[in-house]
Amino acid sequence: MTKEFRAILFDFGGVILTSPFEAFAAYEASANLPAGFLAKINTINPDTNAWAQMERGEISESEFYRRFEAEGRELGFAFDARQLVSMLPGEVRTEMVDVVRHLRERYTVACLTNNMALGHGTAMSRTPEAAAEVAEVMALFEFVIESRELRVRKPEPKFFARACEIIAVQPEQCVFLDDLGMNLKTARQLGMTTIKVGEPGAAIAELEAVLGHGVRGW
Repeated sequence: MTKEFRAILFDFGGVILTSPFEAFAAYEASANLPAGFLAKINTINPDTNAWAQMERGEISESEFYRRFEAEGRELGFAFDARQLVSMLPGEVRTEMVDVVRHLRERYTVACLTNNMALGHGTAMSRTPEAAAEVAEVMALFEFVIESRELRVRKPEPKFFARACEIIAVQPEQCVFLDDLGMNLKTARQLGMTTIKVGEPGAAIAELEAVLGHGVRGW
């Protein structure tokens, strides 16, 4: 028997947009950094490092850049954090946007995003045309729940609990799509049905199987 869902929740970067890890890889190649170096920085002190604190809105922009670069130097490499951030905004995945557009006819659709006031996952630092495209996508969501506004971030359980309060749903009534396993693990432990997004087509097919109907037009 198909479970009854009320809300479909989407991560932004890596789900609606192409993955920020693609920008990490491009910057690492351009700056002669080891592959995976930037992601490695964020695995050290994952709840208190510069990236985590900026996503919770706990430190200023200048403090973020200073601390993030210092964390890199501690691991043996120097880099320009401002240049990296300028590369983060990804490309819109039109097939995922089409899914959101169709689902909103039958479900509450919400965006749950870890973000910064720096351009990460936002329209900032994009061309005017790209910024307008992102703004149009964001307008499709009934709720946009941002870590820097809540002062708590994924994968912290409090983030998901607060999101459910705002949307007025129980975790068991939600399907959550994200590209990071650690975020999905917490959501799943709280009772959400989760889908890991890699290749969009595979994720869309899995969502259709979970919901028991098509999501690319009825």
